[in-house]
Amino acid sequence: MEKEEIQNNTSADQNEDTVKENEKPEENLAEENKQEIEQEAKEEVKEPTPEEKIAELEDKVARTFAEMENQRRRFEKEKEDAFEYGGYSFAKEALNLIDNLDRSKHVLESDDKLKETEALKKTLEHLDIIKKDLISIFEKNNIKPIDSLNKKLDPNFHQAMMEIDISRSVKKSYN
Repeated sequence: MEKEEIQNNTSADQNEDTVKENEKPEENLAEENKQEIEQEAKEEVKEPTPEEKIAELEDKVARTFAEMENQRRRFEKEKEDAFEYGGYSFAKEALNLIDNLDRSKHVLESDDKLKETEALKKTLEHLDIIKKDLISIFEKNNIKPIDSLNKKLDPNFHQAMMEIDISRSVKKSYN
């Protein structure tokens, strides 16, 4: 029985030694892996030279300036478009003022009670001054009258308002 115990103890010791031997390579492998990872990390964190830093910063500055210039150009284009198209709708609406002045003048001239009065003459003079000022403002903004009386309809310049006798125009046009 003692022999069996000795054999059991011996085989238990051998098993422990085998387990210890098996653990040692795993521990060694783990430590080697850690060292390799640390070494790779050190290589990756390698600090760039001053020349590389300067080149990188110059590149960033150049890209930033290019982006700023592109942004400035976009804003300028948007601003021009806003003035061009925003002004178009305003001018189109303002042209009605000239037509309304002409209609008002015609109504005042055809009123029998006001004919040949000093008030009518002054009012008509003021309406003419206002109309001339409006036309002057339009001309400064490159909006000029189009001679459309007794002319054939040209869709590039004229806007058809209604169908009537082609030989006459309903109201003065502007371009």
